[in-house]
Amino acid sequence: MGKALAEAFPVCRDTFEEADAALGWPLSRMCFEGPADQLALTENTQPATLAVSMAAYRLLASRGLVPSFVAGHSLGEYSANVAAGTFGFADALTLVRRRGRYMQEAVPAGAGAMAAVLGLDAALVAQACREAMPFSEGEVVSPANMNGAGQVVIAGSRDAVARAGARAKALGARRVIPLPVSAPFHCALMKPAEDRLAPELRALPVQKPRVPIVANLDAEPKYDARSAIEALVAQVSSPVRWDAAVRRLASEGVTTYVEVGPGTVLSGLVRKIHREARVASFGSPDDLAAVEELMK
Repeated sequence: MGKALAEAFPVCRDTFEEADAALGWPLSRMCFEGPADQLALTENTQPATLAVSMAAYRLLASRGLVPSFVAGHSLGEYSANVAAGTFGFADALTLVRRRGRYMQEAVPAGAGAMAAVLGLDAALVAQACREAMPFSEGEVVSPANMNGAGQVVIAGSRDAVARAGARAKALGARRVIPLPVSAPFHCALMKPAEDRLAPELRALPVQKPRVPIVANLDAEPKYDARSAIEALVAQVSSPVRWDAAVRRLASEGVTTYVEVGPGTVLSGLVRKIHREARVASFGSPDDLAAVEELMK
């Protein structure tokens, strides 16, 4: 991922070279060539995704396309903070690599799970999780991503997630889809990762963001660095409130959204949450003309 951007635009190529230097190993080669199994490891996926996102963002910024607000889904909140200037790109790369490792190490392999619940109200998904909990002490399951448009991802202990999925179906869910993830993100099982990451986040050199960052934690804009950092700390073991974040952006008068980086999932969610919005995604050179036309 990101190879076409690097080949087409010097600012993107420079971003990948900066990432390689910051990490001390060729992240760009892994992004461009794989191998896929190594890229899929969360401690590699996180800096790779950040690098591609920032390469794309810097290209847009170089053409005068700068945001009034920023937001990101889970890891994307780090890209949002780098774009806002809260902390530097190099610091973010090394931090998210450790974030990935800490999250992976927080739960033994195979002990956790995540599943997408489709077609069920978020309150009923939360009810399904509560009703799945009493069967075994020490197990947890809870909503992890409130994505809107009838999609809630749950996370927790493997068996508890299975029970909650079954209960969600009984309550009317259209489908429950197990997700191929390496760890159960954004739930209480991630508290050990949060505790390891917190002092490193709080030690980052920071400055006041140039634009507000709407946080996953509470869907509130963060106008100062300390608030932005504390939102990232709590985000590790708290649900991503993407539905609420988009609605908050809409309430602030945002009408145009550009998803920056690999993938188009968030663009689809934004269209369903904020139906009057103008939306585009930018992850390859082929997308540039549409984004520039949208921003006129």
